[in-house]
Amino acid sequence: MKHTLDNCDVALSGKIDNVDLQILNVLQEECRLSYNKIAARVQISVGTAYNRVKNLEAKGLLKGCSVLLEPLKLGYPLTAVVFVQAEGGHFASAEQEIAETDGVVAVYDVTGEFDAAVIAKFKDRNGLNAFIKHIAALPYVKRTITNVSLNTVKEDFRIKLP
Repeated sequence: MKHTLDNCDVALSGKIDNVDLQILNVLQEECRLSYNKIAARVQISVGTAYNRVKNLEAKGLLKGCSVLLEPLKLGYPLTAVVFVQAEGGHFASAEQEIAETDGVVAVYDVTGEFDAAVIAKFKDRNGLNAFIKHIAALPYVKRTITNVSLNTVKEDFRIKLP
């Protein structure tokens, strides 16, 4: 199936239309809105809003509701990007263990010299140091490279939909 944003064909999920896109945008801005408020913002009935949200969840387009935290104000001023290289075909188990570690906010399979890119937040250098040592001690991890963020220019996992 063709993947385009213009006609919103979504592989394995069926089609979504402009109303679905509007609902997704509204929920990204404020995921705790009532169905009444969603309906009012998108200009549809409450029943339609309820059914559309449930359908988007069933299709796997909505995976939950989340808030955007301010890590710096919560005492997590340190962000690290860690690239991980693993032995052979065993990196999936290492990635899973890393993903379950406190402070990890994202784990990506990547192309190139490394197998994974990990984004993690820390309260201090000691936390980062313990994390790096933990990763290095995992079975099948051959090597890591750690980059520490000096400044956060943008950090927002919301997707601006058409």
